[in-house]
Amino acid sequence: MKYDLIIKGGEVVFRDVVRKADIAISNGKISAIGETIEADSKQVLEAEGQYVMPGMIDSHVHICEPGRTEWEGFITGSKALAAGGITMYIDMPLNALPATTTKKALELKIKAAEGKNYVDYALFGGLINGNLEQLQELSEGGVVAYKCFLSTCGSDIPNDFSNVDDYTLYAGMEKLAELGHILLIHAENSVITDRLAEKKVKEGKLTARDYVESRPIIAEVEAVKRSLFFAKETGCKVHFVHISSAEAVEEIIKARQEGQDVTLETCPHYLTMTVNEFEEIGPIAKCAPPLRNEAEQERLWDVLKQGKIDMLTSDHSPCPPEMKDSETNNMFEVWGGITGCQNNVDLMFDEAVKKRNVPVTEFVRMIATNPAERFNLKTKGEIAVSKDADIILIDQKQSYVVSAEHLYYRHKHSPYIGRIINCRVTKTFVRGHLVFDLQEGILGDPIGQLLSCEKLVKTEMAHIDASG
Repeated sequence: MKYDLIIKGGEVVFRDVVRKADIAISNGKISAIGETIEADSKQVLEAEGQYVMPGMIDSHVHICEPGRTEWEGFITGSKALAAGGITMYIDMPLNALPATTTKKALELKIKAAEGKNYVDYALFGGLINGNLEQLQELSEGGVVAYKCFLSTCGSDIPNDFSNVDDYTLYAGMEKLAELGHILLIHAENSVITDRLAEKKVKEGKLTARDYVESRPIIAEVEAVKRSLFFAKETGCKVHFVHISSAEAVEEIIKARQEGQDVTLETCPHYLTMTVNEFEEIGPIAKCAPPLRNEAEQERLWDVLKQGKIDMLTSDHSPCPPEMKDSETNNMFEVWGGITGCQNNVDLMFDEAVKKRNVPVTEFVRMIATNPAERFNLKTKGEIAVSKDADIILIDQKQSYVVSAEHLYYRHKHSPYIGRIINCRVTKTFVRGHLVFDLQEGILGDPIGQLLSCEKLVKTEMAHIDASG
């Protein structure tokens, strides 16, 4: 049989095992897997000594186009994702303008993204005060889930994103349960964090550590527990984004054990940086929830190693460098968001698999398989026949220092600059197309495709029809 590409001799990471195997690709799909595949092929890639695994599905990315493309656009953002071993992402409903909270805004986002992505992508809709009547139209437009903020967010700019009150949270959950959708939640108690921030600023306490102290773990845990209670009452499926504390993780796991449909993610910055690094690095490392102390970071690693973290996501939240500046050194004034997606797969493979002996199969579960299953991405997330050939190669023997000159972001700042990472993504394939090569960089034209609820349903129905 003739194939488009055969990847030979790599250590292939399957769901439950790693073994040396060949992978044959045809028409963008994995068409055969075997110990040795001998066949005609347009191209043969020797992967001896490298891990071959499904590309990361980053389900927490902020591409700011349209409206704030000067922060990050689809072209620069998706190049960084491809270079980082991410073969698909899901775009958050903020920080673009308008925010993706109406049918019209969704249509603008879809049009703006056409022909600009180097990896596949899908879109989240937003739940905000006043858009309950838009939720069904967003669903019909193809969003794969919805996002809300419990902490204060947004601006006075028209059509910007904003946080929800308790009524909207409850009523939104009722509607999304009816539609069968998942609600993603940024869980921090806005009253606690806002009042503590006001107190710090009034007292002239404006440092990185002051900012962290204004957003304590209790604010995260309370918001998680309140959301779980609402979700239990309404029957809504929920997913908690960027959880930063082990205590919040345990509350979520407890609810799952009691029958609730709930998942969670954390991000590499909570596992690799602490408040001490925040003080050293400065505003580039500001995020919300904030970086925690060393003891809390170790507790987060403990629950990860126990298998209680469902997903690792980047929460790539870029901005122009001037938004990270403050003439008064006021950490409450600067933009809160970390630019980091390009190095996350390398970084977490090094920290989790190499340094802490997390099984590589568990690593793949967190970066690829679980996101695919949670967000109904039927053709994504694992190395298996008939799945999309979204494949990355990782050389665990290479080390490199993160440098600004190698970053593809629109603005080349990151808290990881200067950090040594002891492995490296060497190739990224999206549906069998080589979009990134370590030696050659980004290759070809943007070939990323939009996946939507409608398309996913059609794909599933076609699979059912074909299987009888």
